[in-house]
Amino acid sequence: MLFNSIDFAIFLPVVFILYWFVTNKSLKLQNFLIVVASYVFYGWWDWRFLSLIIFSTIVDYSVGLKLNGEENQFKRKALLWTSILVNLGFLGVFKYYNFFLDNFVTAFSFFGAEIKPNSLNIILPVGISFYTFQTLSYTIDVYKKQLKPTNDFIAFSAFVSFFPQLVAGPIERATNLLPQFYNKRIFDYSKAVDGLRQILWGLFKKVVIADNCAEFANLIFNNSADYSGSTLVLGAIFFTFQIYGDFSGYSDIAIGTARLFGFNLMQNFNFPYFSRDIAEFWRRWHISLSTWFRDYLYIPLGGSRGGTLMKVKNTFIIFIVSGFWHGANWTFIVWGALNAIYFLPLLLTKRNRKNLDLVAKGRILPNAREFLSMILTFGITVFAWIFFRAESLSHALEYIKGIFTTSLFKIPEFAGMTKALIVILIIGLFIIIEWFGREEQYALEKLGLEWKKPLRYGFYYIIILALFMLGGQEQQFIYFQF
Repeated sequence: MLFNSIDFAIFLPVVFILYWFVTNKSLKLQNFLIVVASYVFYGWWDWRFLSLIIFSTIVDYSVGLKLNGEENQFKRKALLWTSILVNLGFLGVFKYYNFFLDNFVTAFSFFGAEIKPNSLNIILPVGISFYTFQTLSYTIDVYKKQLKPTNDFIAFSAFVSFFPQLVAGPIERATNLLPQFYNKRIFDYSKAVDGLRQILWGLFKKVVIADNCAEFANLIFNNSADYSGSTLVLGAIFFTFQIYGDFSGYSDIAIGTARLFGFNLMQNFNFPYFSRDIAEFWRRWHISLSTWFRDYLYIPLGGSRGGTLMKVKNTFIIFIVSGFWHGANWTFIVWGALNAIYFLPLLLTKRNRKNLDLVAKGRILPNAREFLSMILTFGITVFAWIFFRAESLSHALEYIKGIFTTSLFKIPEFAGMTKALIVILIIGLFIIIEWFGREEQYALEKLGLEWKKPLRYGFYYIIILALFMLGGQEQQFIYFQF
């Protein structure tokens, strides 16, 4: 079920009414309603894959209970690896089996051997990369004795399948979200209104920014050989705002929806395109995933505590694995490796934690140094996104080759230029609103709250009107494929 669909527009108020007016007397009943609603939400896409979520839930719940009180280290590790193998096994079969098989065949073909294996004709379950990591965080934290295992199966099922963030995050830690299912929720009007504002801004990002940018990004990337270098640059910029509007928009809707039900989810995007270096960018982009890899992979590998060789090795591992998490394609691996190359000079010169504060905090405009740093970081990020968006490595290289020609200095030209100019103006306005709201959790959190009511509500109505009047052709959320 898509957040930007009529189905969800009906589903959400129905669940909201049942949650606050029918099941509000019983915490257990509220949690059970969340489980049922989440299964309906997910099963709306394909009910058959509910079995994966349910099986994963049962396995990790059982492993958690078994770990409690078990002091034999061999048995504890065996239980942990049971959870890891089950969850990553699902991921490996559905997401990576054909990738490894195809590369295995290619490798043997290189030496003249011809192999004709059977590939799997399967659909990638929506959100499998998200909920498997979420359940793994529970098992690992219980194993490390950082979290007491739950014996409340309904609460645990609700944690695993919580519909606002089930299919595209944020990837919640059990230490943050699971305890919220133990406590009685009381309706908070101000919290609900804040959630609606965040949902509104998320929909604007998705429908007006991402979907419009997708139209031109798809046009240019799919026909890249026909366009000038300047047009290809513009196509990469359109994709840059498409993926940000799409994914951060989803996160805003998820976080806002959770607030309607009395839950607090972690911030997943913190205005990443205002970053002054690539390290700051990765502290602000897809925060739930980058911190997951930091805590459960990078630090256990030794982090940056060892010598130069270990720092380089661990940096490449974390970025390449992050790239591979996004998709079974060499383009994602190269995208991850490229970001590692961007990051290494900062790490090796100990400047990777230089920009921890907010850019131009307390000031209307950045200074010249900050502005140039943001432009440079944005530029190398746009370049890396070319690999992320391209269909193959050869496509990415041809795209880049097409940019660095004399046609780079021509005026961009493609079908729909008038509409594209309007979209560019909307992006400019979007950047301004994001800039003035950058000190908050999301751009509209406090923007306009001190305005007089007619002006404030007029601002909200303009955004709602824009959803209907300026929205692009409906596109599936990009991260559903991951």
